[in-house]
Amino acid sequence: MNLIFSVDKNWGIGKDNKLLVRIPSDMKNFREETIGKVIVMGRKTLESFPNGQPLSERTNIVLSKNKDYKVRGAIVVHSKEELLEKLKEYEDDSIYIVGGGMIYEMMLPYCKVAHVTKIDYEYEADTYFPNLDESPEWEVTATSDEQTYFDLEYYYVKYERIS
Repeated sequence: MNLIFSVDKNWGIGKDNKLLVRIPSDMKNFREETIGKVIVMGRKTLESFPNGQPLSERTNIVLSKNKDYKVRGAIVVHSKEELLEKLKEYEDDSIYIVGGGMIYEMMLPYCKVAHVTKIDYEYEADTYFPNLDESPEWEVTATSDEQTYFDLEYYYVKYERIS
């Protein structure tokens, strides 16, 4: 399974259920990486998408504790156990965990690859991802050249779990 997210210098990933910054080329990269794949998210993440709708051309799986929660165009599961059971139907490499914080934390032990956009800036955040640079379980296997968006510098970094 894969994780895909962007972080600031402090590994912040969001504030008030929103991304810290929207970088058009990062959004494009996310789309290209996940198109035709399975994306897994929590209800709040889904509701933060345009019009609160599932993303097209992907299998959207949403975890919500609310047993009555339904959304057209998405598979809704209600527990970690139900989610893990559902994910057995898909190729491990085609599954992308896309947020939010609680879903990342819950699914991190099951993931082998992390696609991280590292933004060289410090934002005010209320949600963080564990710093993979400080984890002995993860290593950097690829880094892009420096990218820029106005005055922001960022990099695409691929981490892989050390087996």
